[in-house]
Amino acid sequence: MRTLTYTKGLPTPAEELNELGFTTFEMFLNAYAPIYRLAVYETVNHLLSGETFNKSQWNSHLQQTYRINKRHANGVIADAVGQVSSAKECRQNHIKQLQGKLKSTQEWIRKAQSQLNLARKFYTKKDWQHSKTGCIFPIASSLQYRDTNWQHLRFQIHQKKRKACLLERKISYLKLKQYEVKVPHSQGFVVGCKAEKLGNQVCQWDGKYIKFRVPACLEDRFGEYVTTRLGSYERKINRLPNTGAKSWHFYRKNGKWNAAVQFTPTPVERVSRHSAYGCIGIDMNPGSIGCMSIRMEI
Repeated sequence: MRTLTYTKGLPTPAEELNELGFTTFEMFLNAYAPIYRLAVYETVNHLLSGETFNKSQWNSHLQQTYRINKRHANGVIADAVGQVSSAKECRQNHIKQLQGKLKSTQEWIRKAQSQLNLARKFYTKKDWQHSKTGCIFPIASSLQYRDTNWQHLRFQIHQKKRKACLLERKISYLKLKQYEVKVPHSQGFVVGCKAEKLGNQVCQWDGKYIKFRVPACLEDRFGEYVTTRLGSYERKINRLPNTGAKSWHFYRKNGKWNAAVQFTPTPVERVSRHSAYGCIGIDMNPGSIGCMSIRMEI
């Protein structure tokens, strides 16, 4: 099902700022991001290794290794799986584009060689000067390049063959090359569920404040929960429902933490009636405008 994402900069209320100029929530994100990245990095390497991936067992491994909760581990796995899937899809799209370029180049070479073959057959005939049909590729000279169009076309064919050879090598290399995934710094992702309170068990937002469940590895520093004032995502057409799953993505960009919520949008209400009730057709011409009304019985 299609989803939407609303993003906004994480507010920094004056009453929440500490001596360093950061809120407690920002301090927590700065401490949690390196742990989260290491977990995602290890998960990505495991997915790319070709070994059998058991989500349940790997979830337990992440909990024990990084001392995070099950829901935090679910976010790590979802993030890693998405990045690996994206890398594979981008690789396939890249190969497909190169194959399209190779096919186009080979087709150009075929047509150019066909022109030369037809011209060669024509000029080997006797009395070709008096032919009534003419040649599909007549010989002509260029004062600018100081060669004939025959020589120029042969040089182009030579260059196109080099390009086709390069494309073939690239395609062969990309099919065998190991996938590369870049795990970004300073981010965290939490998967939501519609069966949980406020759409997420770890990160809960009531429209004004957001409360994040601190993993076990950081409870000594930040306690069980960290809370900050987030406010609402104001939109002209707000499709963010009160219920349903809400996945949260926190990332740092240009020195600023941002909070993005991903959700299944509420359906858009129909403003006009269905075309079965009737419709109006307008034909706009340079000198006139025609209008036609159609009424249908339902």
